[in-house]
Amino acid sequence: MRSPNRGALEAMVAEATVDCYNDSECVTGFYTMLDEHLDVPFHTRVLGAQVTVSGIDLTDDHIVVICTRGRSRQRIRILDLPLPAPPPDGAEWIEAYRHWRR
Repeated sequence: MRSPNRGALEAMVAEATVDCYNDSECVTGFYTMLDEHLDVPFHTRVLGAQVTVSGIDLTDDHIVVICTRGRSRQRIRILDLPLPAPPPDGAEWIEAYRHWRR
């Protein structure tokens, strides 16, 4: 997957944040798009360890992914998640969220 160009990212941001009145609502809009489009589970490496990204969740002001390794579970901000190559379907929504957060 190639990263979406700036115009595509702006269109995705507009789609995720339509009718939003504040940043909290925008984060919820992105969470909704990620929940709908991001293909989980998928595998990636975090701090050199192979993990399974088994889902996403919404905290007070961040979108997080739920990473598992064996019986261990860890929540990581989606902005800090290294994506595998090739990235999972729907990863362009992570790029759009990163674009919006800048």
